[in-house]
Amino acid sequence: MVDQPNYRIAYCRVSQESNCFSPLQTTLEDFQNTHYSVGQELSKRTSKDGQEIDGFLKNAELSGFRQWLDKQRKPLISPIPLFSAWAIPGGPLCDETLLALVCQLEKSLESAGPIDALYLCLHGAMCSQSHAHPELRLIQAARNFVGDHIPICVSLDLHAQLCEEFFKLANVVIGYRTNPHRDHARVGARAAKILYSMLKGEIKPVTSWRSLPMLSGGGTTVDFLPTMRPIYKRLKELEKDHRILYASVFNGHNWHASKQLGWSVAVVADNRPDLAARYAEELADRLWETRQVKMPPFDTPLEAISVARGATLARSLGVICMCDASDVVGAGGTGENTRLISACLEHGSDLVTYAPIRGPHTVQKLWNLPLGTRTEFSVGGQVDPLRNPKLTCEGILIQRYFNRALGKVLVVQVGNLYLVVTEGPPIAMAPRFYEEAGLNIWRADIVIVKSFFPFRLYFAVHNRKTIYVKTKGITDFDIVDAVEQDDPVFPIDDVQSWRAIDAKRRNTLSTFY
Repeated sequence: MVDQPNYRIAYCRVSQESNCFSPLQTTLEDFQNTHYSVGQELSKRTSKDGQEIDGFLKNAELSGFRQWLDKQRKPLISPIPLFSAWAIPGGPLCDETLLALVCQLEKSLESAGPIDALYLCLHGAMCSQSHAHPELRLIQAARNFVGDHIPICVSLDLHAQLCEEFFKLANVVIGYRTNPHRDHARVGARAAKILYSMLKGEIKPVTSWRSLPMLSGGGTTVDFLPTMRPIYKRLKELEKDHRILYASVFNGHNWHASKQLGWSVAVVADNRPDLAARYAEELADRLWETRQVKMPPFDTPLEAISVARGATLARSLGVICMCDASDVVGAGGTGENTRLISACLEHGSDLVTYAPIRGPHTVQKLWNLPLGTRTEFSVGGQVDPLRNPKLTCEGILIQRYFNRALGKVLVVQVGNLYLVVTEGPPIAMAPRFYEEAGLNIWRADIVIVKSFFPFRLYFAVHNRKTIYVKTKGITDFDIVDAVEQDDPVFPIDDVQSWRAIDAKRRNTLSTFY
């Protein structure tokens, strides 16, 4: 007689990093064009031989979760795939999109039948048209459906913007612990282990968290560089105590719609609220001590081009990755900032440069021209004309193709500048973006990226020097200075201690959803 599975553990993802300063809205089609899998398709994608997210990650959180469960033998487990939706970072979700995602979650739970536990892979920095924290709508919908007795574990991006309700609705909240992010699958596996141990009656998780009125600090915030490395090392040290199940720090998202912005920490302990609170206090103090460590200053476009021109050895051995820090698509930028491109044309014409630009009108205008056609065209001023000035160029159309996530794509050569003009958001963070356009990375002097951190991993083989450039746009760190907050926040305000504001944030249940 074949043993029947003892536990049915469901898993689901809804993830997008939103930028509330974007004039665009994220629609359900944006999710469907990037990654949207339901039921058995998701099961195949998260299996050992599957590709979880096409074009991005083979194994992410849901694969790590499902494959960890697959390795357990006693008691038997049935991982139940619900659905997975991920969109390229962009503007807030329109209300219809949020409603559709909530309805899909409810529908998937109903189709799944009785479950014993639920894993929700969320981002933590998603915004919507009418809600600062729309992910709470998803957790609330799940909680309403399964009841209070079913454990729910939520995993979040390192840059999640947290509030008290996350911890009221979910039994366990955990986060990434690498920046650039490279522990997606490990986080999913840890979520699986925690839920599995809960169902077996081996642990009783309790969580303590702290909210810091702190918008910046930690230097570059890269986990393996000096300022943050001791803190991430401390997270691992805490977990050597078997009573500590997980410890997380979150760097927040300055472009989120919350009026309680800031960094945060969360510690999950096994039935020891006193330990969770003690270590949460310690981690909060450690983060607060880094607030004065500023990130390195960003160059102006002219400074960046001058540095690149002078880095002869770096260019001969590889490429220079130049991040347009004011228009990072990976943080919700529109991808149509023309200022860095304009500077490259005017002052860097001797350097072979690859650059992305969003230009839906340009793509439509040039799409049917024969390859090899020399034509005048313009970019900029099409998606966010108030922020992104129009730039007129003359170049040769050398490539066209279609990408599911980016839409129609053209490559136009303007002297030594190769423009990859996309219909959708040009998330240029990996060599694949340019290689799909027929461009050889090794032949470039400069490769412009629209990513704060992930490109450091993806371009590791090619990149010999990294330059961050401030132009002017909706992913500037100081754009938040003009947004009213409920509390004083560092460095906008002179905040000497985090504790009073933290106590207010954690004891006040707000109507975020």
